[in-house]
Amino acid sequence: MEYVLTNCLIYTEDKVEHGYIIVENQKIKCVEAGHYRGALECHDMHKQHILPGFIDIHIHGGYGQDFMDADLTGLQHLSRSLLTEGTTSYLATTMTQSESAIMTALSTLRDYHHHQSSEGAEMLGIHLEGPFISEHKVGAQNPMFVERPSRARIEKFQAQADHLIKIITFAPEVDGADEVLDQLHDSIIFSMGHTGATFDDINEAAARGAKHITHLYNAATPFEHRQPGAFGAAWTNDDLAAEIIVDGIHSHPAAVDIAYRIKGRDRLFLITDAMRAKGMRSGIYDLGGQDVTVTHNTARLKDGTLAGSILRMNQGLRNMMQYTGRTLEELWPVTSLNQAEALGIEDRKGSITEGKDADLVVLDDDCNVIMTIKHGVMHRFN
Repeated sequence: MEYVLTNCLIYTEDKVEHGYIIVENQKIKCVEAGHYRGALECHDMHKQHILPGFIDIHIHGGYGQDFMDADLTGLQHLSRSLLTEGTTSYLATTMTQSESAIMTALSTLRDYHHHQSSEGAEMLGIHLEGPFISEHKVGAQNPMFVERPSRARIEKFQAQADHLIKIITFAPEVDGADEVLDQLHDSIIFSMGHTGATFDDINEAAARGAKHITHLYNAATPFEHRQPGAFGAAWTNDDLAAEIIVDGIHSHPAAVDIAYRIKGRDRLFLITDAMRAKGMRSGIYDLGGQDVTVTHNTARLKDGTLAGSILRMNQGLRNMMQYTGRTLEELWPVTSLNQAEALGIEDRKGSITEGKDADLVVLDDDCNVIMTIKHGVMHRFN
């Protein structure tokens, strides 16, 4: 299979190029300026915007499915549905539940990963959100199943997952956190979240090898001028990158703008933190064994606690442009390149470069998804 995408606005690491892309055998064969004049099959993109496919490193589900369901058919449906929002790769994110539920989910995700279809977004690995969090900052996680981290416990989960766990969200202040961070930070990305850690706690954990902040501004100690908290540390520590949910609900638009001004485009990851109700009607849905009421654009537990989001990646990018006043040319790395570099897969994903996977998303001027290309296969939506 070889074809040409012509008349494109191509977003590369260096610039925006009006030109064409040749796709061959699931890979980007070449990226060129100007007009294609060869004999290959051509697809006119009508000056639409072509970006690398989005990589969502924190997503619990969507389109009626949840990764904790441990349902292979559901995983296939979810992966196909993610293409509609431009997501071509993701980390399946688990919840704080019983050991048996987590182990079952991990084994199912392992099996799915080894036999996943090329017809949907690609599961790159697993983000273990909990159970090694603070019972004082559980958010929508279930406090019944919070536990303390240990190397043996993490290695048991990792063995069950066939070493697919790429990120673990944990609270750095709890007993056992220092030890596992010291011992395992070279093989797993430790992300700090659902935590009561102080400013100093966060910085100390970063010095020990923690690399990320989970969903900035949510479920952690807030910034105060005398106690800067987790978010103050996230802002000021250059060794830390931060996830952010840009739905206008989890964080005020001005807070998103502040985060971008401080961290810059290279240290932020746009995530959805989406739950199963994404893409579904308003109603009551399950999240980690708890009922979540979804109305309009929000998902909340009975007590009003935010319970993930129903955000789509392309919507998050549109919102970020609006909240920060920045251009698509400046912002696109927060959807793909930063994630690829963090996961160590930038040699094959995350930017539009010769030799990389042909994982692309075509957007109109309002960030609506016109087409998603996964491993060279075109999926049209508008």
